[in-house]
Amino acid sequence: MKKAYFAGGCFWCMTPIFRIQKGVLSVESGYSGGDEKDPRYEDVKAQKTGHRETVCVTYDEKLIAYDRLLEIYLANVDPFDPEGQFIDKGRSYTLAVFTTDDEEAETARAAIGRLEKGAGKESFISVESFKNFYPAETEHQDYDLKHPKEFAKEIEESGRKAFREK
Repeated sequence: MKKAYFAGGCFWCMTPIFRIQKGVLSVESGYSGGDEKDPRYEDVKAQKTGHRETVCVTYDEKLIAYDRLLEIYLANVDPFDPEGQFIDKGRSYTLAVFTTDDEEAETARAAIGRLEKGAGKESFISVESFKNFYPAETEHQDYDLKHPKEFAKEIEESGRKAFREK
């Protein structure tokens, strides 16, 4: 089993897009990229820790490839927003792919390069070496399953639903 780490804005919104993929075993919401140990949601959201909201995708590479996970990620974020994602703004909601080795980093940079070439403009997706992942609090795990009405409202009001339907 392997793990991939994607910061795509609101982790509630990123979890279900990966969970439904064949070969994905689990998706955990959490925080990556900052230096503070054991950050809390309130501090991350308030931009106090340097972390980004991130999902950790545990997957079977025999059933789904890392480059396919990247395709799914890129199709579900706005790569051209430097301020964050949709209604969520600030560093904790900016985009990053946290890579665990040189091959992942090369694959991520190539995928982002193809996206930029196709769009004719530069994206705002950081490719960074993985250094940490702290699971988010229990109430943030599988939010879409625990609170389907609130989640549907979040997707609609945030602008993600309209973005995905383009």
